[in-house]
Amino acid sequence: MSTTATMGEMANSAVEFYPKRGGGSAEVNHAGDFGVTLDELRALMELRGAEALQKIQESFGDADGLCQRLKSSTSDGLSDNPTDLEKRRQVFGQNFIPPKKPKTFLQLVWEALQDVTLIILEIAAIISLGLSFYQPPGHESEGCGKVSGGFEDEGEAEAGWIEGAAILLSVICVVLVTAFNDWSKEKQFRGLQSRIEQEQRFAVVRNGNVIQIPVAEMVVGDMAQVKYGDLLPADGILIQGNDLKIDESSLTGESDHVRKSSDKDPMLLSGTHVMEGSGRMLVTAVGVNSQTGIIFTLLGAGEGEEEKKEKKAKKQDGAVAMEMQPLKSAEGGEVEEREKKKANVPKKEKSVLQGKLTKLAVQIGKAGLVMSAITVIILVLYFVIETFVVEGQSWLPECTPIYVQYFVKFFIIGVTVLVVAVPEGLPLAVTISLAYSVKKMMKDNNLVRHLDACETMGNATAICSDKTGTLTTNRMTVVQAFVNDQHFREVPDPSQINPNTLEMIVNAISINCAYTSKIMPPDVEGGLPKQVGNKTECGLLGFLLDLKRDYVPVREQIPEEKIYKVYTFNSVRKSMSTVVQMPDGSFCLYSKGASEILLKKCSGILGANGETRSFRPRDRDEMVKKVIEPMACEGLRTICIAYRDLPCDPEPDWDNEAEIVTDLTCIAVVGIEDPVRPEVPDAIRKCQRAGITVRMVTGDNINTARAIAAKCGIIQPGDDFLCLEGKDFNRRIRNEKGEIEQERIDKIWPKLRVLARSSPTDKHTLVKGIIDSTVLEQRQVVAVTGDGTNDGPALKKADVGFAMGIAGTDVAKEASDIILTDDNFSSIVKAVMWGRNVYDSISKFLQFQLTVNVVAVIVAFTGACITQDSPLKAVQMLWVNLIMDTFASLALATEPPTESLLLRKPYGRNNPLISLTMMKNILGHGVYQLVIIFTLLFVGEKIFNIDNGRNAPLHSPPSEHYTIIFNTFVLMQLFNEINARKIHGERNVFDGIFANPIFCSIVLGTFGMQIVIVQFGGKPFSCAPLNMEQWLWCLFVGVGELLWGQVIATVPTSHLKCLKEAGHGPGTDEMMEDELAEDEEEIDHAERELRRGQILWFRGLNRIQTQMEVVSTFKRSGSFQGAVRRRSSVLSQLHDVTNISTPTHVVLSTANASTAPGNAGGESVP
Repeated sequence: MSTTATMGEMANSAVEFYPKRGGGSAEVNHAGDFGVTLDELRALMELRGAEALQKIQESFGDADGLCQRLKSSTSDGLSDNPTDLEKRRQVFGQNFIPPKKPKTFLQLVWEALQDVTLIILEIAAIISLGLSFYQPPGHESEGCGKVSGGFEDEGEAEAGWIEGAAILLSVICVVLVTAFNDWSKEKQFRGLQSRIEQEQRFAVVRNGNVIQIPVAEMVVGDMAQVKYGDLLPADGILIQGNDLKIDESSLTGESDHVRKSSDKDPMLLSGTHVMEGSGRMLVTAVGVNSQTGIIFTLLGAGEGEEEKKEKKAKKQDGAVAMEMQPLKSAEGGEVEEREKKKANVPKKEKSVLQGKLTKLAVQIGKAGLVMSAITVIILVLYFVIETFVVEGQSWLPECTPIYVQYFVKFFIIGVTVLVVAVPEGLPLAVTISLAYSVKKMMKDNNLVRHLDACETMGNATAICSDKTGTLTTNRMTVVQAFVNDQHFREVPDPSQINPNTLEMIVNAISINCAYTSKIMPPDVEGGLPKQVGNKTECGLLGFLLDLKRDYVPVREQIPEEKIYKVYTFNSVRKSMSTVVQMPDGSFCLYSKGASEILLKKCSGILGANGETRSFRPRDRDEMVKKVIEPMACEGLRTICIAYRDLPCDPEPDWDNEAEIVTDLTCIAVVGIEDPVRPEVPDAIRKCQRAGITVRMVTGDNINTARAIAAKCGIIQPGDDFLCLEGKDFNRRIRNEKGEIEQERIDKIWPKLRVLARSSPTDKHTLVKGIIDSTVLEQRQVVAVTGDGTNDGPALKKADVGFAMGIAGTDVAKEASDIILTDDNFSSIVKAVMWGRNVYDSISKFLQFQLTVNVVAVIVAFTGACITQDSPLKAVQMLWVNLIMDTFASLALATEPPTESLLLRKPYGRNNPLISLTMMKNILGHGVYQLVIIFTLLFVGEKIFNIDNGRNAPLHSPPSEHYTIIFNTFVLMQLFNEINARKIHGERNVFDGIFANPIFCSIVLGTFGMQIVIVQFGGKPFSCAPLNMEQWLWCLFVGVGELLWGQVIATVPTSHLKCLKEAGHGPGTDEMMEDELAEDEEEIDHAERELRRGQILWFRGLNRIQTQMEVVSTFKRSGSFQGAVRRRSSVLSQLHDVTNISTPTHVVLSTANASTAPGNAGGESVP
């Protein structure tokens, strides 16, 4: 026995004592008159193997004794008596682990308030409010020069507080919107989690009937039926088992499967997976008292410290860390990791796209910070020089409040530039888009478990699909049979078969199928009968019904307890055998399995009259040629049914399987077909059109697989493709030493379409090979579908794993990212569509958002520098920011997908976020808007014949001039929002606009609000009401956006060479960093930085270079770029010193350094 095991037992036995003390008094009373207490059961479940058996014998006599004490029965289970069940829940707890408390709305509000820009705004607003209430003493302030102008109007002075209040109000708005979004996202996510949890059901015996109940309703004392593929929902003791093997790696980290039997090791633990066999267990611990629950509770208690520890542990080598932790956690290490992932799920919910965006947002934010700082400095300097140098004023103490008010005004303008520059709508847009898609995908039968899977699916380039159940209906039906030396092309009439042979067939099928496989009457009248359990077995049982015989009487005659020995089906044996004892004491073994495997073990066959004749290898080859290959070529799966009589004396050595399952007599060979789903060929055509290669990976033989692949359209006649068998595939990809070589895989996979007779490892090897391959210029993004326990590794390895919701085992669902609730391949196509839609929605929003940002920042900046006052006031900027960020992200992120999304190739992993076409649109519309706004700003008063709004004194009333500028600006954004609906340069921007009610209502709503603000906003919004003519002009300029959009669309992107760099600006760097920083930490970090103040004060110098790059992307003028590059080269040398710890930046900065010296002259760099 290994040392750890003995240590583990010591640790466990140490644990065993403590519950006794507490339970002293309870033991007499026997908790709620059950014969055993909760503590005793907990102590019992701590033990393993022989110790556990010993404890059961000492305390309860045997498992049946424990069963009686728990007032349950091994055969009939519990009675379905609600009061009894309720009592059990009170005494032993519910099978439910309470989730961590969700954040309250107030906590979310508090988090939203942590946003740096908002804090700055609040401070500015409060200072502004404070100062507006301060009245300078008397009117001696004449001496403060032209500064004091505007205080003449008493009413105006009174209204000074309005701006501050308005800023505060809009801050509150932004915070509430953000908090509400987070809150609804959290709520949705929890709803999804609970749905997944409620959907898991488990078979238990109640009142002697097997029923499926939700896992949460299981109680201590239940008799649960466990079978291949289950994830155990509670702890229990095995009462009766057939060849049961459990994967306990999630609890112990031991990868070998553990054999469980009622006489050697009966302890079954929650959270472990059944890998083979079946059995019945008595539930002894549920919920927080089960092994998984105990670990959860530990996690919950030490959440804070755990996280700190985890970070440290990450830095150490995993193995070392494992040794250093105390033993108990070394056992539960993996689970803790896994549970922790479950507990803090939202952390992992950061996708590649979100990472790209967060980084982009941080970079833009930094650029904005620099712009706003420069704005403030210029304003202050200008004011100081103008007042104290040019006019020669001296600073008088009584003028101080007035000067301070000016400085505060400048500060507020600076902050507004920053507010507009930071695109806080980006993370919001992703969240909304993903959450919306996930919700809608539910309707398309996609249950998304990990949000980012949704968007990854849009980039999928390959799908490795299982055949059974995904491409086919998973309703097996026997369509041909070879019995008594006759090949029947359809199911024979019972009269055509020898009666003895018929009897043998009935027995062999009825007994040698798991008793959990049954055929039930259909749910709806006229429907197909329901197949429950293993589909192949159901097909065979259906064959009996077609032969006008019934399997139920045979099973009643030989119930499950009377079966002597079962060799269950697994992927190695590819057959299943059952041994029953005959009345005379001899044994009969029935076997069924893949015909090419079982026929090798046959030495006899039932001939024309039902008599046995010898079956030599020569006969076998002939049978393969004449019967099995023709069946297989038609896409049938051939199953051989055989039997063998064994003597009772001497009793065979049942553990020596090779000796037992041999020398068989073949009864019949049947051809089972799993018809292709009607909608599959069409779905596969769509995938191929969308640039996605569909490959079929199946356990079936090569002929069947090829036939089905041809029916589905995976392979077309005349194509150049490969269909391989598992062993062939393995031979080709391994070198002489038997190691897998990537180059060898690279030679095969591009042409491989069908992989037949594949083992789970082959599937995993193929998926890994395709993902790691670098043959094509684009890295492949692979989706995998699977339903069986053995598909787990491949599902986990894939970029997106799809599990079957109906046929899938819990293990497969656990490993998957998306669950197909209708097990249908065409739902995968819908997932691709939604995934691409998410990506496009974000691009649309980006295109819109960046136009607003560029224009607003430049207007505020130049306006402030030239006229000492931003043409767009703080509150107006906030309104623009609110509609442009929050509402636009809602409007553009909820565009429904169209079929046309499937007509283009996937983007691939390293596609820049901002494509050339988008860059063209952003800059094109930016130019139009800037021309209009500056025209209005400098000659607007002449055009409209109104008062000039420039150089107005401090508290002057709002002018029509600036109102027109504000109004035009907003209307241009509104119409540009419609332009932004198309990102691939399409002409018709109204295409399908009415299919999106959210978009229409937001655009109209924003327009309505704008009218209200302009006409009645007054002082708080710095708006003066406009007349009809002025409104029409504003609208006309706005509509001009749509026409201008057509002009831009006419310019071919290929001619705009200068945009090349800009298009890839953030995108390529991002991807470079992403590839290097595979760890999500990097992204989380960026996000945290965006949220907290670090974006402002920390790392200022350290990262100025990055933000300079972004500025250079926006400014096209070459000389500016040259200058920036020169500066960045100096910085990058600093950078190399400062950032040794983070290799990502070093790589980037050295790249910059190498480009910089060349531009020392400052010549233009395209």
